[in-house]
Amino acid sequence: MKGAAEQVGVIAPRSLKDYIKSSCKLEATAMHYSTQVKPISYLKTHAAQVLAQITSDREPLLITQNGEARAVLQDVASYEETQDTLALLKILALGNQELAQGKVKPVANVVRRLRAKRPKA
Repeated sequence: MKGAAEQVGVIAPRSLKDYIKSSCKLEATAMHYSTQVKPISYLKTHAAQVLAQITSDREPLLITQNGEARAVLQDVASYEETQDTLALLKILALGNQELAQGKVKPVANVVRRLRAKRPKA
């Protein structure tokens, strides 16, 4: 018996993680903790300089308070990219779950239904 993915003409990836690795070329941006950690007092006295640096370098800055990590400061563009990526990953995960649960329909049936709904010219 064919699997749900084969019934709709889709080749299902082994896992979401494998799919992402195979279809996305993500650059690894390792945070260098030795250079990207600053105490909150530094942020207070050099706020404009810190904002300019994180905007130009596009690397997050770890802020410490009393020697403990308390916050991460990130430029807006990087934050928005991260949020977009997370949203996409959530959508992919939901699709992967539905595929695994067999909540799929054959493509031919969907196309037929859509064509029937389309107004004729």
